Amino acid sequence: MKDKKPMKSVFKEGAITSEFIGNSIYKHQTKTSIGAHNIFLGQVRADEIDGKTVSAIEYTAYEDMANQKFHEIRESSFEKFDLTCMHIYHSLGTVKAGEICLFVFVSSPRRKVVFEALEYIVDAIKADVPVFGKEIFEDESHQWKVNS
Repeated sequence: MKDKKPMKSVFKEGAITSEFIGNSIYKHQTKTSIGAHNIFLGQVRADEIDGKTVSAIEYTAYEDMANQKFHEIRESSFEKFDLTCMHIYHSLGTVKAGEICLFVFVSSPRRKVVFEALEYIVDAIKADVPVFGKEIFEDESHQWKVNS
């Protein structure tokens, strides 16, 4: 069994930038034991709902509870899969349509593992983590988001 990782906050205020994502990936270029990386980027969609277009989502969370759930997902993923590293970041606050709100990055010695692990992680996040999104429409009205 691998060493347990310390619990850390996964939240970033606002959108997750391409610079942040690039820097997170760059750190792993020198690790010669890694054979594969896989990335999931959750992006705010400009969905049309009842004739109104989503312009942004405002994310809120029960932070302590959510960080604990993210930590549990991280620990179970390291136990279930042969992962070298993992990054999970989720936005809080307002994220505009087209911007990134969820970034999951996994690395492993083997290609197949990163695909299986990433699907497991993203499914667990969607099912178990108390993060809530309020969809804000172009006319500034809003509604709570249904997970999809």
